[in-house]
Formats: sequence, structure tokens, C-alpha cells
Amino acid sequence: MTNSPSLPILYSREVEAARTKGAPIVALESTIITHGMPYPGNIEMARSVETIIRNGCAVPATIAVIDGTLHVGLEAEQLEKLTQAKDVMKLSRADFAFALATGRTGATTVAATMIAAALAGIRVFATGGIGGVHRGAEQSFDISADLEELAKTDVIVVCAGAKAILDIPKTLEVLETRGVPVVTHRSTDFPAFWSRVSGFPSPLTVETASEIATFEAARQAAGIRGGILVANPVPEQDEIARDEIEGFIQVALKAAEEQKIAAKAVTPFLLDHIFQQTGGRSLKTNIALVENNARLAAEIAVALADERA
Repeated sequence: MTNSPSLPILYSREVEAARTKGAPIVALESTIITHGMPYPGNIEMARSVETIIRNGCAVPATIAVIDGTLHVGLEAEQLEKLTQAKDVMKLSRADFAFALATGRTGATTVAATMIAAALAGIRVFATGGIGGVHRGAEQSFDISADLEELAKTDVIVVCAGAKAILDIPKTLEVLETRGVPVVTHRSTDFPAFWSRVSGFPSPLTVETASEIATFEAARQAAGIRGGILVANPVPEQDEIARDEIEGFIQVALKAAEEQKIAAKAVTPFLLDHIFQQTGGRSLKTNIALVENNARLAAEIAVALADERA
């Protein structure tokens, strides 16, 4: 057991060794495991992503709360158990500490994973797509806590853009208002999760992981707090074109409205509905983009370590 100044954290043996050596570490969320796809696909995906990060000369740290204890990095048996666990809370900033205080088991969303990564001193986090401003937010006020977390927590988040089910221009506008740098890897168009392009320009573009590390170093030197959002388009051979996926999204949104799906249940409902409509293609693309993000996140973590050397 290793303690932070105020919160006990249990590190996996691999992550503890990496911390001791100062090796690059990449944080991974756990809601994609517990709420994103069924078993055994979730454990296969989780193992694949961890292997990709190791192959990139970094150490994976899958984050979760288990029986009220924050785990940064999971042993193989813990990961296996989590992929089949029932009644797992979906934790964001609002209920992260609640799970710790009440001894619950919870999977971390982007916001909660950022909090945990920052507590553990991990600077890079790979995920699928961030949450953002939901369509119709002018009536529902449904805006993900991910955006606020990006504005205040010093973690680089590598994703495939905002989930395409969201209102992307409003999401980009909120990120700009909060002062969050949005940089797209090797594209001038901001990606939309399953699709390489959203139709909206990326505020910034970078070509290499080293450029991202240099950018982060400049922000730290200037005393600028908060994260960087790195958007990494899904590989071309794996994408679902924007016009095609939009039709599926509209059908899913209508179903959610008819069934009065709200709050945290919205995103899982929409993703499952789209999975059914696409005959599983959306899930295959989801896995491909997470793996692609893991590769880039490992490169960034290594580049950050080189910056410190």
C-alpha cells in the first residue's frame, strides 16, 4: 500500500515499479470495461490495450475503485473480476468520493480517471471519446463533467474526439470557454469518435507526440493549469463515415426520447442502440480507436519522460 498525502491508493506491482523507476505510465479508465461492452469482449479489449501500451515502452494503469479503495493499476485477477462484476457504480467527480467513503465498487469515467491519475502523478490518460454537451442541452442542461475536469486537472487526455452522439460544436465552444487546448493529431478537422472528421475545424494541430510534450512543458512553465485534449482520429480502415453514423444516431436519439432515458443512462443507451443498428460494427470501431489512442498515449508518455531527462 502506498499513500498519497490524503488518500490511500493501492498500486499494482507493475505500476509501483514504474513509479519507483520514473518510467512512463498511461492511465486507463474502467467504465469502458464495465459499462462499454459485454464479457468476454471487454476483457479481451482491456488486455489488448494494456499490451499496446507496454509495447510502446510505457506502463498501463487501469483505474477503478474496488470495495472503497482506489486502485491505480489492476492485477490480472482484479481486471478479470471487474469485467464480470455486477452493480458497479459509474463514477464521475460528483460520486467518486462517495464510492470511497461507502466501500463501493465503481468504474471511473473520464473525469474520475483524471482525478485519480492526477493524485497518482500520472500525466497521460488514454480513453475512447470524451463526454461533452449533449444534443438538446439548451433544454436538458445535460453537459458532461468531463469538460470541467479538463479545465482544472493537469492530465493530457488522448481520445478520438467527442462522442458523435453529442453536440460537437457546443462541446468545442465550452472547451474554448474553459481554456482547454484542443489539439488534433495529424488533422485539421476535429474527429467525431467513429468518424475521422466531424465537419468542424480543430483549434490546433500537431504532428508528433514530441510536439505535444513540448507544448505541455511550455504550459507548465507558464503556470497554466488544466489538461490538454488530444484528439486522435480513428484509423481510416476502421471508421464509420460521418453521414452513415448520423442516421443511426438520429434513430437512437428518438428511441431515448420515447423511453425517457436521462442522466447517466443516456450515453450507454445510445451506444447500445447504435451497436444493435450497425450489427456490431460500431463496437469494432470503438475497440480500434481505443487501441489507436493507447498507442499515441504511450508515445506521449515516453516523450514527456524524455522532456524531464
